[in-house]
Amino acid sequence: MFLRDTFKAAHRAIAVNKGRSALTMLGVIIGVSSVVLMTAVGASMEGLILGQISSLGSKSMVIMPGQQEGPGGSITPGFDSLTFEDIRALETLTTAHSFAPIVLIEGTATYGREETSPMTLGTVPHFFQNQHVSAAQGRLLEDADMSAARSVVVLGADAAEDLFANADPLGKKIKVADRSYTVIGVLNPVGTQFFQNFDERIFVPLPVARSVTGKRYVSFVTFQAVDDIDLAERDVTSLLRQRHGIVNPEDDQDKDDFIVHTSEQANEILGTVSLSLTLFITTIAGISLLVGGIGIMNIMLVAVTERTREIGLRKAVGARRRDILLQFLFEAVMITLIAGMIGVLLGILLAFLIAAGVQKYMSSYVFALSVPSILVALAMAVLTGLIFGLYPARQASRLSPMNALRYE
Repeated sequence: MFLRDTFKAAHRAIAVNKGRSALTMLGVIIGVSSVVLMTAVGASMEGLILGQISSLGSKSMVIMPGQQEGPGGSITPGFDSLTFEDIRALETLTTAHSFAPIVLIEGTATYGREETSPMTLGTVPHFFQNQHVSAAQGRLLEDADMSAARSVVVLGADAAEDLFANADPLGKKIKVADRSYTVIGVLNPVGTQFFQNFDERIFVPLPVARSVTGKRYVSFVTFQAVDDIDLAERDVTSLLRQRHGIVNPEDDQDKDDFIVHTSEQANEILGTVSLSLTLFITTIAGISLLVGGIGIMNIMLVAVTERTREIGLRKAVGARRRDILLQFLFEAVMITLIAGMIGVLLGILLAFLIAAGVQKYMSSYVFALSVPSILVALAMAVLTGLIFGLYPARQASRLSPMNALRYE
């Protein structure tokens, strides 16, 4: 009965001062919505990346030209360090196979009046096996296309739709960088793999790409480990260091002019990013809740001053110090709890809107919520009310009834 009466009194006090209560809630709303929003986006991104890693398989690996400042450090791309001679040497290894060099072609793709600006990749047939993609129409690149340097092209699902809409693209000719190609296949939708949307890509035979660009260097290489990923990485790294004249007994990545990526490393990077995101969320939420808590304390102190005579009257008719303390503490907690619930709803709404926007470009991005994070955020809101509402509540409970009744 006592708790119910205290709750009702706190509710009436909040209802009387709606505007002031709303302003008091703002900091808590921002803090809680930040936690919910960032954890939801983090959970969605984690699901996206883990899905990409699993779709590629645990033995998929990539070699990129460039330098990396230590494990998980920043990458400096743009090195012309991987040659086709390197690829031929790597193909002699017994711990890795299916090396698929890629050369990038710049330029727009056109069909009649339709035009798109995809990334065009010159590659070899087993690139598609490495990426676990298949043809929805027609066929993929074959060895005969390589040996004859045929001007043929395989389109990603989005690239095909951009150029042909609902028409059948097979056998049609498109132009890429002023060269004509015959469409021989369209890929099944793949989505995004490591933030590369393969549905927007166009694929041509590697010899054709080399002829068009005149490049002597490889943009990047995909391959598969035969069995042990660590052993394959060690052998690839050792061979490339030997060929590039790199003396690196300390195994410092910043001395290499290439980077070998594995799915295990991607998981490690994901863990690092998740930790950084957690620290960022904690900082933002902490600052917002601190600001909100200070606001609550100030407003509650003002409320104590404004209601001094009410407090004196209640004490005069028998209210104990504990009764007054709990009433004002309940008010502070109710304000932060309501603010917390509003923050949760706002965070969910923003996360949903972000997911809807991202899904237009990354179909595999799925809206996800972290229920434990929502509960923690609400608990933090309530704790903020308890901590910052305690001082004003104690001040109210210590007022002398005689002095309070004389207060004007």
